[in-house]
Amino acid sequence: MSDDDRAFIERGESLTEKLSSKPATIEQIADNFALYGVKKRADALEDLDGELRDEVDSGSHSLRRRVQLMALRRKMGGVHAVLRKARR
Repeated sequence: MSDDDRAFIERGESLTEKLSSKPATIEQIADNFALYGVKKRADALEDLDGELRDEVDSGSHSLRRRVQLMALRRKMGGVHAVLRKARR
């Protein structure tokens, strides 16, 4: 896991915001994920799974963030599976 205590989506948004002056969307994060190597993709998925295992607060922000994480995990898992099938 990363030493950074920010959530996976927050790190992706922050990085993209620094590069393009606007936060990344879920789709942009998933597209950038496709550029990672196999090990880095697997590590990113593990980090994301760890965040999904955490408790969910009943606040609307927490629930919204959980839905975003689940959608991102589904997209990234699909990208990872396709790239592994293509041996990349």
